[in-house]
Amino acid sequence: MMADLAAARSNMVESQVRPSDVTDIRIHDAMRVIPREDFVPAGKRYLAYADVPVEYAPGRALLKPRDVAKLLQMAKPVTGEKALAIAAPYAAAVLEDMGVVVERLDDGDLTTVPGANYDLIVVEGAVTRAPEAWLKALAPGGRLAVVEREGPVGKAALYIRADDEIGRRTVFDATPPLLAGFEAQHGFAF
Repeated sequence: MMADLAAARSNMVESQVRPSDVTDIRIHDAMRVIPREDFVPAGKRYLAYADVPVEYAPGRALLKPRDVAKLLQMAKPVTGEKALAIAAPYAAAVLEDMGVVVERLDDGDLTTVPGANYDLIVVEGAVTRAPEAWLKALAPGGRLAVVEREGPVGKAALYIRADDEIGRRTVFDATPPLLAGFEAQHGFAF
């Protein structure tokens, strides 16, 4: 069974990650050794290496392997940096394997950030728009990697904090489920 899972991890990298223009070998190496099945409920372990988001808790899902790899590559993590992983248990493990110091925010109000001056914040799940609290928690030069989604297709957005402003660019399309509590609020209008 262990050999089958190791083969599944290798196949995931070779068939989903590398063909998606993920060229950071550190991401490949981490994804080949981290047991993705450990981050999903026992009844969903068979989905751990599939090209689908996998729900691991109500309203929370691991990104597709391709999407988490592209999101991390977009963020350009550096060994020794301080990161915050929001509803991102698998991404946190990949970052730790790459030498990044990671704090996790998995429970409670995900807009209440436990600290500040993060070099990197990564989110595994979509939001309609990045909350201001996440942007304020970035150190100068810090990056927020998140998928913003209001319709059927989202855009992976990279926010970068400069001294006095925050820049934003979109990098690739993705379709992860919205995180619980981050759904669009539509009101009635005449």
